[in-house]
Amino acid sequence: MSARHRLVLGALPALALVLGACGATTSGPDASTASVSVVAGFYPLQWAAEQVGGDRVQVTSLTAPGAEPHDLELTPQQVAAVTEADLVLYLAQFQPAVDEAVAQGGDNAVDVSTGLPTLPAEAHDGEPAPDSSYDPHVWLDPLRMASIVATVAERLTAADPDGAATYAGNAAATTDALTELDRTWTAGTATCASRTLVVSHEAFGYLADRYGFEQVGVSGLSPDAEPTPAQIADIAAFVTANDIATIYSETLVDPAVAETVAAETGASTAVLDPIEGLAEGSTEDYLSIMATNLATVREGQTCS
Repeated sequence: MSARHRLVLGALPALALVLGACGATTSGPDASTASVSVVAGFYPLQWAAEQVGGDRVQVTSLTAPGAEPHDLELTPQQVAAVTEADLVLYLAQFQPAVDEAVAQGGDNAVDVSTGLPTLPAEAHDGEPAPDSSYDPHVWLDPLRMASIVATVAERLTAADPDGAATYAGNAAATTDALTELDRTWTAGTATCASRTLVVSHEAFGYLADRYGFEQVGVSGLSPDAEPTPAQIADIAAFVTANDIATIYSETLVDPAVAETVAAETGASTAVLDPIEGLAEGSTEDYLSIMATNLATVREGQTCS
């Protein structure tokens, strides 16, 4: 095992108790035993609800494993589920179809970005203005994710006061795991030789902001945006001028753009997971994927 992986893996025992309860699932316990029905827009919010709710909640994600959440289209049954659930967790302006379904419902929905410090959604050269007024990828900062967990616990307690002690205890354990994850990332990235993350699309702004990196994207916030030849040429020139060793593509998105830039510059490629969803059949979860992302960044940014 290399030295740069020992730091990442050495922190995992501290998360073991929580990881045991963090299996990737699309729903909670049987509806006959669960007290609260929760609908989540996509995986990170599903994970938060499962960790806080435990056996008292039945959680359903609107985004299927392997699907790209930005492009979600809801069936009539899913729209009905949004309006009928005890609690709906979503990120405003991230999934337009979910925003529309929430607008048809009552007071059961909570936008988990409310109250969080957010980054602006900046226009990328040669691309249309972003659909969102802010960068919605807040979950990639473990401390912002801890704030989301607190919001989920508050709303579950309001929906199910008898479960207040369970929700408080589960939220505390999950927050402890996220705090430890943040410490591991802080220590693991402190000595990186390169502080510039060149990514295929700008999904990692909060991660970069938290741990002192600069994010440079081939394309902007939308993973569907096709960079122009001029944009690719500009990024290739930047990579060459700044001795960038690694270009990051991401899961659920075609890596062709990153591979093109790497081929033109001699850089390597690596995969970072924005954790927008799990691959079908995956046994990973938020915490384990974030640990893998850290190992990838330490390798790609030459961290001692």
